[in-house]
Amino acid sequence: MKLWVESHLIVLEIPLSLRTMSNQTLVTEFILQGFSEHPEYHVLLFSCFLSLYSVALTGNILIILAITFNPGLHTSMYFFLFNLATMDIICTSSIMPKALEGLMSEESSISYGGCMAQLYFLTWSASSELLLLTVMAYDRYAAICHPLHYSTTMSKAFCSKLATGVWVLCAFNMAIHTGLMLRLNFCGPNVITHFFCEVPPLLLLSCSSTYVNSIMIVLADAFYGILNFLMTIVSYGFIISSILKMRTAEGKKRAFSTCSSHLIVVCMYYTAVFYAYISPVSSYSAEKSKLAGVLYTMLSPTLNPLIYTLRNKEVKAALRKLFSFSRN
Repeated sequence: MKLWVESHLIVLEIPLSLRTMSNQTLVTEFILQGFSEHPEYHVLLFSCFLSLYSVALTGNILIILAITFNPGLHTSMYFFLFNLATMDIICTSSIMPKALEGLMSEESSISYGGCMAQLYFLTWSASSELLLLTVMAYDRYAAICHPLHYSTTMSKAFCSKLATGVWVLCAFNMAIHTGLMLRLNFCGPNVITHFFCEVPPLLLLSCSSTYVNSIMIVLADAFYGILNFLMTIVSYGFIISSILKMRTAEGKKRAFSTCSSHLIVVCMYYTAVFYAYISPVSSYSAEKSKLAGVLYTMLSPTLNPLIYTLRNKEVKAALRKLFSFSRN
């Protein structure tokens, strides 16, 4: 915003991104800072991010196709893996096109509406993934600790209700958070210190009270971060206890192999989430948040298909069958 004097008249020049009308939000677009402080790495980052995005899309789509077209994988564990792959695609696709565009241009801007949409779909898929990982931990608990009752406990109808509940609950929760964000006023500056629209940097830019938003963030952190994490830990506590009670080494190895992939994904995902979000908005660190953002929006969706396929004979067999079918 510039203030200058011409012929004794004071003229106020307002950038297009900050123009306003009565009772409307001042900011009409945001500038994504991205990695502009390191322009010398833009080409390298673009190549890395494009590679990660391509592998994430390809890997998760292959998992979805393998599970869909192979009746042998129509079990509860692979049903939840199907949902996880779908969430990974939504998560990475909600931010990667804009992030890649930002690396190829001098300044990356995003409209107010586009920012809110990106915020909604990213947080919806990310929070759904946290909740689904807890459901998957319970599935492994039922399979290992109560194998005789597993087929009745984790029936198709019950699994469908669990998956639907995860999607709907997180969609409703994010509708509330996005609605609370929409009621805020943004008067400028409009530079988001991230490569995508995220709640903490947006709250720091608001010129109206963010008290309600902060309270809701604490509640969301407590539920998605802490409560779900504790439930997952409890499930694996029972799983490990049951495995240790098994008499044969072969039985222990087989039982652990069914949950090892999920355990690796849980550790990787929660590490990124705790690193980025389990802290007050006032202590927000842009650099720390960018690193965590790369971990859970790019690295995690890329590694998940690799972890589940490389350590799973059934998925590898289904993929081989899928490729042989495509050749024919």
